[in-house]
Amino acid sequence: MRRRAIIIATVALAFSVPALAQKKPAPPPAPNNAASQSNTSLDLAYGAFQRGMYITAFNEASKRAQQNDPAAMTLLGELYANGLGVGRDDTKAAQWYKLAASHGDQNAQFALAMFAFEGRAGPRNPDDAARLLASAGERGHAAANYDLGLLYLQGQVFPQDFKHAAELFRAAANAGNPEAQYALATMYKEGRGVPKDAKEAAELLRLASIAGNLDAMVEFGIAQFNGDGTAKNETAAAGLLLAAARRGAPIAQDRLARILMAGRGMPADPTGAIRWHIIAKAAGASDPELDLFASKQTKEVRDAAEAAAAKWLSSLSVLPPPDPKKAAPAKK
Repeated sequence: MRRRAIIIATVALAFSVPALAQKKPAPPPAPNNAASQSNTSLDLAYGAFQRGMYITAFNEASKRAQQNDPAAMTLLGELYANGLGVGRDDTKAAQWYKLAASHGDQNAQFALAMFAFEGRAGPRNPDDAARLLASAGERGHAAANYDLGLLYLQGQVFPQDFKHAAELFRAAANAGNPEAQYALATMYKEGRGVPKDAKEAAELLRLASIAGNLDAMVEFGIAQFNGDGTAKNETAAAGLLLAAARRGAPIAQDRLARILMAGRGMPADPTGAIRWHIIAKAAGASDPELDLFASKQTKEVRDAAEAAAAKWLSSLSVLPPPDPKKAAPAKK
């Protein structure tokens, strides 16, 4: 799914940290309550959606929507919004979202907020979007609380309020939202809205990294390597930075090259160090010390590293873009 660029751009003006933006979630999770789970048609609708059987999902959700099931209405809105099993139609999507939202469905409120931010099915309306985020957040929608925190962070829809932003990030972080965990960790590192606390920052980075947040993986790996706010463990840090490097994080690639150059946390590997250095440089992460190290290695080592780096870089150019239609809705 595309990123919510409107929120991202405004946040970038207010907070000099790596991008805090979160991808728009896949279509809404199926409800947990027992009554909804007992609805066979709704179960079939979500099961069909997860298997990519969008027409079946549409038909089954339509049955439940006729019985005023808000979760089914929200699913219909997502199908129309993304053109899955039906032609993409933002107007119909918004109609279903509004109907579900009128029944108190937090996922529909969140989806409508994104429509209002993006100007889909009507003019852009940040004020209305913020109101919908607040309503969804009050009902426990983690992503809504995260995005609302971003709005308080950048201070345009609302007056800038770091303390309230941190409170909203905390609510989302406690619900397991990794982007909120990373955002709150950054605030603890900077001492904005919360007391400066390296230990609390490191713990939040650890949680976010476990959930796969790439920025958190990089920063926690560095913190763990240096023993900053957490127990020093160069071996574990090297493994985490390797995982982040393989996912394409230039800073992790550079740090991994340094680890392999020095033989700390991993055995020294001049070829591997130069390989990751070349890859990091291609992404814009220059490092004069590694340039000097590479220049002192034998031609055979440099040639092997360059060949390995070229293979990596060429593989990136042929990878197909992700298909958003294959994304399944996450279960709560």
